[in-house]
Amino acid sequence: MSTPVADTVQHATATPEKEQPYAALGLKPDEYAQIKTILGRRPTSGELAMYSVMWSEHCSYKSSKIYLRRFGQKVSEEMKSRLMVGMGQNAGVVDVGEGWAVTFKVESHNHPSYIEPFQGSATGVGGIVRDIISMGARPVAVMDQLRFGAIDHPDTPRVVHGVTSGISFYANCLGLPNIGGETVFDAVYQGNPLVNALAVGVMRHEDIKLANATGAGNKVVLFGARTGGDGIGGASILASDTFADGGPTKRPAVQVGDPFAEKVLIECCLELYAGELVEAIQDLGAAGISCATSELAANGGSGMRVDLENVLLRDPSLTPEEILMSESQERMMAIVAPEKLDAFLAVTSKWDVETSVLGEVTGDGRLQIFWHGEQIVDVDPSTVAVDGPVYERPVAYPTWIDALQLDSAAALPRTDDPAVLKDQFVELLGSANLADTSWVTNQYDYYVMGNTALSFPDDAGMIRVDEESGLGFAIATDCNGRYCQLDPYAGAQLALAEAYRNVAVTGAVPTAVTDCLNFGSPENPEVMWQFGQAVDGLADACLELGVPVTGGNVSFYNQTGDTPIFPTPVVGVLGIIDDVARRIPSGWQDAGENIYLLGITSTELSGSAWAGTVHGHLGGRPPAVDLAAERRLAELIQAASQRELVSSAHDLSSGGLGQALAEAVMRFGVGARVWLREIMERDGVDAATALFSESTGRVIVSVPREEDVKFRGLCEGRGYPVLRIGVTDPAADGDEPALEVQDVFTLTVPELRAISQATLPAAFGATVAEPVG
Repeated sequence: MSTPVADTVQHATATPEKEQPYAALGLKPDEYAQIKTILGRRPTSGELAMYSVMWSEHCSYKSSKIYLRRFGQKVSEEMKSRLMVGMGQNAGVVDVGEGWAVTFKVESHNHPSYIEPFQGSATGVGGIVRDIISMGARPVAVMDQLRFGAIDHPDTPRVVHGVTSGISFYANCLGLPNIGGETVFDAVYQGNPLVNALAVGVMRHEDIKLANATGAGNKVVLFGARTGGDGIGGASILASDTFADGGPTKRPAVQVGDPFAEKVLIECCLELYAGELVEAIQDLGAAGISCATSELAANGGSGMRVDLENVLLRDPSLTPEEILMSESQERMMAIVAPEKLDAFLAVTSKWDVETSVLGEVTGDGRLQIFWHGEQIVDVDPSTVAVDGPVYERPVAYPTWIDALQLDSAAALPRTDDPAVLKDQFVELLGSANLADTSWVTNQYDYYVMGNTALSFPDDAGMIRVDEESGLGFAIATDCNGRYCQLDPYAGAQLALAEAYRNVAVTGAVPTAVTDCLNFGSPENPEVMWQFGQAVDGLADACLELGVPVTGGNVSFYNQTGDTPIFPTPVVGVLGIIDDVARRIPSGWQDAGENIYLLGITSTELSGSAWAGTVHGHLGGRPPAVDLAAERRLAELIQAASQRELVSSAHDLSSGGLGQALAEAVMRFGVGARVWLREIMERDGVDAATALFSESTGRVIVSVPREEDVKFRGLCEGRGYPVLRIGVTDPAADGDEPALEVQDVFTLTVPELRAISQATLPAAFGATVAEPVG
C-alpha cells in the first residue's frame, strides 16, 4: 500500500490560497485566521488537525476558562493544607496522611454515550482511569453519575442498557470496584443523557508523576494499544457541538475500548514507576497524540521532535492527520531518559505492551512532527495546548427565570389526611429517582480488591487505603438539576453541601472536591449566565467549607436542538477517615435504639421530589443552604464517630424525612416507630412538610440507649438542633419488621422493598440477583 502524501510545512508556505476544511473540523473562521496569524502562513493539514482538536471546547475550555479561574482565586490556606497537585494536571492529588496520597477526578462522556451507549460509557471509564494511572497511582475504585431521559420513553431502555453494561463491562474487567454514584431519570435529558465517570487512585507521596516533558535528549515513547481510526474528531466534532434534531449521527467519532489491554497497561505502568523508568507521562484521551505531544511539551517549557511514521497502526491506510487526531483507547506517552530506555522496553516487553520510540525532547521550544522525513508540523506547543482562544461569551439573565421562581411549591395543596400522606409516601418511594437502583448497581462488582468498606446503597463509597492502620477515604457525588434550573448559584452549593454531608455521615472528614459541569450550548447567553452562577456558587461554597477544587471537567453543548438540559454541575467530595473500622452505615442494625433528627425542618418543597412526583411541578426557589451549619454538622458527626456514639447516620435530601426513614429501615431490615408531632410543633410545619420537605443540614442517626446521654450532651454542647423522633423497633413475634409513622401509616419492610424494587425492573427487565463477582 502506498504511503499517504503529506501536506508539508514547505508546501503550506508555498500554497497560501489552498482551501482547507476548517469548518468541518469545528473551527470558526476567526479561529482559522488566528492560527494563520500565529504561524505566519496557512497551517498544514496536520497542524490544522491538531489545532482543531486542541482548540475545541472539550479540550481548551475556551468558553469556560475565564470562569474556572475563580476556583483558583477563592482559595484559603486551609484549602491548600492537603493539596499536593491542583488544577492543570491530569487529576488532583490530596495528602490523606501516613505518607499516602489519593488522586481523583470526574469527567464526562455524554455525547458518545447517546450515539453508542455501550462503547461511549465503557471508554468514559477507560479514559478517566488512565488519568489516574498517569498521576503515578494505582486505580482503586470508580463511580458513575448517570442522567437518562424519562423512564417510560421508548428510547430510554436503549441508552440505559447500553450505558450500564458498558460501565460494568469495562470496570469489572479491570477489577475495579464501583462504589457509588447517581441514577436520575428526567425528560430534559432525553436526547442528551449524561454519563459522568469518576475514578480514584492511591499512591505514596514520592510516587506522584506529572505531565511535564523536560530534559533535551529524553525519548518520547508511545506504548499501549495500536492507533486506529476510531474516535477521530471525537473531541472537536462530537463533544463540542450540539445534536441536531435528526437523531444519532457521528458514529465513527466514538472510540472502542478494550479493558483487558488497559488492565495490562495499568500493571505495566506501575512496574515502570517502581523502577523509576519514567520522567513524565501523559495518557492519550481526547485529541490523542495531538494532545499528548503538545501538552507534554508545553507543560515542560520544552520542545519535541516526533517521527509520526513510527506510530504503530491498526489501520495502515490512516493519513498523518488521522493519526494525530485518533482517540484510540489504552495508549500512554512517556518521556524516558536515554540511559533508561532499554530497561523501559524490557518492562513493556515483559507485559507484552507494544511500544514505539517516536522522537525526543528538544530545547528549542518547538513541537516539530515529521512524516517519512518531511516536516508536517512546526508550532509553538503552547499555542496549541495552553494559549488557545479565550471567549467572553455574551451573558444574559434568563427571560423565564423570574416567573419560574415566583411559582412556589408552597402554593401546592398539602394534606394532613393519613391515607393521602401514605399514598404520597408510596408514590415517592416507587418513583424513578427514589426507587431502589439495584437493577443498575448489581451489574457492578463493588467488593473486588477486598478494600471496599462502604458501597451501594450507603450514602458514600469508602475504600481502605492501608490494611495495617485502617486509613481510608470516602467519596460521594451529587447534583440536583431541578434545583439548579431554579437557581444555578444555590443549586451548585446544594450539590456540594449534599456530597459533603454524604461523606460526613460515614464518619469521614470532607477534604477535597472534583466537579463535572454539564451545561447546554455556550453560544446561548442564558446558558452562560447559568454556568457563571454555578461556578461562583461552587467557588464561594468551597471557600466557606474549606475544601479545594482539585480539578474536573466542563461539558458544554448538552442540548438537543435549542433546548438545553438543566444545569447539572455534578460535585464529588472526597473525605478522609483514619480507620475504616469506625465507618458509619446508613441504616440501623439493632432494635431498641433511639432515632434522632439533627437540624431544622422548614417549608421547603420547591424543586422537591414531592413537588415533581406528586404534583408534576417545578418552580419556586430551592431549599436554603447554610454552609456554616453543614460544617458544624459534619464536625458533630465526626466527634460522635470518634466516640462511637452513633450506630447509623443517613442524610436527608431528595424525598425528605420519609425517604430517609424508608431507606434506613430497608438497609438491614430493622423496623422503626417514628412520630412527627415534635417536629411539627418545634418547627411550625404540617405533617406533609415534616415528611417531604428537603431542608438541608439534616441527618437522622440511631443511638444505642447506653450512649443516649452522651450523644445529647454532644449536640447541646455544639449547639446543633436535635430531636428524638423515634426508636428502632423489633418485630413482634410472627410479625414482619415495619416502618410505623404514628397516626399516619405503617408499612412492613417486605412491602417497602416490593414498592422500591419494582420500578426499574418494570422498565428494563429483571434485576441481576447478586452483585457480580
